[in-house]
Amino acid sequence: MAESIFWLCLCLPLFAYLGYPALLALCALFRRPAPAGAPQELPRVSVIVAAYNEERHIVAKLRSLLDDDYPRERRQIIVASDGSSDATVTLARRVAQLRPWDDIRVLELPRSGKAGALNNAVAVADGEILVFSDADTLWTGDTLRQLVAPFADPRVGATAGNVTIPAAGKALAVGDRLYRAYESWLRRLESRTGCMASADGGLQALRRSLFQTVPADVTDDFFLSTCAPVAGQRIVFAEAARVVDVGVESADSQFRRRRRITTRGLRSLARRRALLAPHRHGLLALGLLSHKLIRRLAPVLLIPLLLSNLWLWDAGAFYRFALLAQLAGYAVAVIGLLGQHRRLPKPFHLAAYLLVTLAAMSAGVWQFLGGQRYQHWNPQQNR
Repeated sequence: MAESIFWLCLCLPLFAYLGYPALLALCALFRRPAPAGAPQELPRVSVIVAAYNEERHIVAKLRSLLDDDYPRERRQIIVASDGSSDATVTLARRVAQLRPWDDIRVLELPRSGKAGALNNAVAVADGEILVFSDADTLWTGDTLRQLVAPFADPRVGATAGNVTIPAAGKALAVGDRLYRAYESWLRRLESRTGCMASADGGLQALRRSLFQTVPADVTDDFFLSTCAPVAGQRIVFAEAARVVDVGVESADSQFRRRRRITTRGLRSLARRRALLAPHRHGLLALGLLSHKLIRRLAPVLLIPLLLSNLWLWDAGAFYRFALLAQLAGYAVAVIGLLGQHRRLPKPFHLAAYLLVTLAAMSAGVWQFLGGQRYQHWNPQQNR
């Protein structure tokens, strides 16, 4: 019995993080890249930035948007303030006044949560392509052109941008940067094999005709991106469309962020459970099961993995080695966590990041099972 538990708890996480990407890489070898759509006139786009108390970032954000080389007559920018109590609205309106030739709208909304801000912004958007971007990410170069280019193919309903962290930073930000790089690599494989079903909220786009009202208790980026496969259209990873983000360095902030994402992500997946049917959605269903379900459940298996391994100490050299490896990994993580504000080798910070992330995901699973809901958002708590 202990042996069965051990191998189950070991194989599921290994498949989620290593086996699934390996399977995609193998499938990609036998898939030809989708042909590019015919060149077309640049579509009218509405760039939506939901903001809550973003006075530190909103001016830089708008400047980076305005510096993008997309034709301004085909671009609308909407800042949706979700009841901000700081100078977010004032600063955004000041930028709009200084650029009267640009179509910039600033919505001062009552506090209702990010979903409410997004829904209100879409209600006044006039673009055929909706672009969603976080307030604390900065655009680079021709981001918007690259993001909307795949829409030349009528089979494409949504695109995902490439959110990067250029500097490793300190403490847990080391792990955050590596995780973003891993996610980008995985999305590249998913896009190539046609099973991509999520985008990073830092930058994503959706055809206006496919938009569905965002519920208050879901992960908005996942819900929005899955509007495309629900309608039978593809999501494409626009790797050259880049925005720059900053890694999360604090263990407390990382824990709160990952716990909330896990809880809301599982609730989002429950709402989109029709996409989990393999006979209808093929590789997309496999991608959702692996990337969005098994990966989130995998951390819960780490405790029974350790306990079953303890029971199997006398079962052979492999089990003794596995147990010592687990204990050594946890020890390195705890040292990295206790010394997160000190100069330690990067493996210690990376191990601490993994420990905090996995613990937060486990907490998120239990919150989901207990019916916990997150109605409001506070980005400052997650930085």
